[in-house]
Amino acid sequence: MRSRPIGFLLATLAGATLALGGVSPASASPTATTARTATASGDIGTADACYTWSGPLQQGASGEAVRQLQIRVSGYPGTGNQIAIDGAFGPATKAAVQRFQAAYGLAADGIAGPATFNKIYQLQDNDCTPVNFTYAELNRCNSDWSGGKVSAATARANALVTMWKLQAMRHAMGDRPITVNGGFRSVSCNSAVGGAANSRHMYGHAADLGAGSQGFCALAQAARNHGFTEILGPGYPGHNDHTHVAGGSGRFWSAPSCGI
Repeated sequence: MRSRPIGFLLATLAGATLALGGVSPASASPTATTARTATASGDIGTADACYTWSGPLQQGASGEAVRQLQIRVSGYPGTGNQIAIDGAFGPATKAAVQRFQAAYGLAADGIAGPATFNKIYQLQDNDCTPVNFTYAELNRCNSDWSGGKVSAATARANALVTMWKLQAMRHAMGDRPITVNGGFRSVSCNSAVGGAANSRHMYGHAADLGAGSQGFCALAQAARNHGFTEILGPGYPGHNDHTHVAGGSGRFWSAPSCGI
């Protein structure tokens, strides 16, 4: 855990922060917000330096606050599934919230309230990455995320979702460290390592994992439950020395030596 929320101000300052951030009352600015905010129930919730939710969210809600929540629960879509990061709180998002809540011993009602948000605050750093993963791990190609198949901003945003999926997977595997050998690649970086012409690495969706203490097969098997639509591992050509996981459209799983 590299950093935690800082300081508290009066609840009234939260409203000013929202106004200055130019976002809807449903969410605070994703940049530093260190005030305290009032929840819809009247309780005072701890604010976070990455992103602060100003009230509970449930099925039927929409907007940026929902989209930010979806990023954090993207690793809980159910086996073989992937939730959309679209800002619409539908049944799939509710189910993902319930799985997240159950994973951390919270009341699994599918309503994101103070207890759910406080757990998320504990799990994220000030740059919105989960506490056990960094942008640097997900980009060993260049410093600005440029040169891929999508814009630098999109590649970086996709990598953030990948990290939250890995955080969920790490927790499910006993909170043992997961080794990330690489993630985003520009077209030139991908070519230099002999990557596939349509590699999801160039979109920021992918990560290559080292064996760590879990082993390649255990990682590949666990990835099926945490929103990864592409899983390649032992037995698939060129993947006997790592497990590749990625999001994105379509589904292709192949790790024959692992029963996948």
